[in-house]
Amino acid sequence: MRRTFVALLLSCVMLLSLALLAGCSGSQEEVANAKQEVVNLYTDRHYDTDQQLYELFTEETGIKVNVVKGKSDELIERLAREGKDTEADLLITADAGRLHRAKVKGLLQPVESKILFENIPQNLRDRDNEWFGLTVRGRVIVYSKERVNPSQLSTYEDLTNPKWKGKILVRSSSNIYNQSLLASFIALHGEEKAKEWAQGIVENMAREPKGNDRAQATAVVAGEGDLAIMNTYYIGKMLNSSNPEEVKVAQNVGIFFPNQDSTGTHINVSGVGLTKHAKNEENAIKLMEFLSGAKAQKQFAEANYEYPANPAVEPSDLLKSWGEFKSQSINLSKLGEYNSKAVKIFNEVGWK
Repeated sequence: MRRTFVALLLSCVMLLSLALLAGCSGSQEEVANAKQEVVNLYTDRHYDTDQQLYELFTEETGIKVNVVKGKSDELIERLAREGKDTEADLLITADAGRLHRAKVKGLLQPVESKILFENIPQNLRDRDNEWFGLTVRGRVIVYSKERVNPSQLSTYEDLTNPKWKGKILVRSSSNIYNQSLLASFIALHGEEKAKEWAQGIVENMAREPKGNDRAQATAVVAGEGDLAIMNTYYIGKMLNSSNPEEVKVAQNVGIFFPNQDSTGTHINVSGVGLTKHAKNEENAIKLMEFLSGAKAQKQFAEANYEYPANPAVEPSDLLKSWGEFKSQSINLSKLGEYNSKAVKIFNEVGWK
């Protein structure tokens, strides 16, 4: 009887031990799954190329990229509202002016990365390393191939010449691209000269500012004006659009890079910053470095018709066909620093 009891007791102990081991094994598996490496991203970019790059990053590193998309200013306000409770590790947005806005609101933090310093030139990143450019676009003069000979074109300043009265098309002064363009003039020439230029553009406008960059090109082809101020990548998008009307518009305008004998063409970036309260800081920096590398930069250039921020990567064939150009040699941080002065000037000269 005693032997039977002991044997039964041992059996119970063994069964209990096995159950505990099984429970622990399951718990460890759950913990492992719960600890999957992630990086959380707020972005205003809505291109398939970007998603493909995030998936490639996950394949190479095992780090999952969680993406929240939205409009630039809304994402910046959301970060400010969420504060230390935010889940966002990175912010990607268009225009150095917006990136600077996020910086001065205290939403970003500096990054010390040898890889980023090697891949992204100093003028395409924040002077305190709180954001880094990923793609570059030029803000150029687009002209009617039917009515304008490019030999008539030279500089941004020449657009204020009376010969262009009633012929200039450009979007609203509330647009950050125009604000940054004027901010670059303030950085290069001072406020008085910048104001003279803005006033001259207003006097030569073909109509009140309206629509986006694509709408300006469409208006040129429709004969509403002869010249437009646009970002280069919009022409690339239109030339490769599924909409035949957009393709036709893009084929009937030319691209001119102004100020090649002086200060150079205005450029801007789409860039990335590490959020101040990032919970996955190491993973976030890895993604920043990946996006600055040759593989990602080549995809940005080929699919989105943007110039690589990494100078070791060549532009796409389409961009090469437009020719090389000299760009403004200013640190793009200044575009944000002079933004409020640019807005003030726009208001003073009546640029709606």
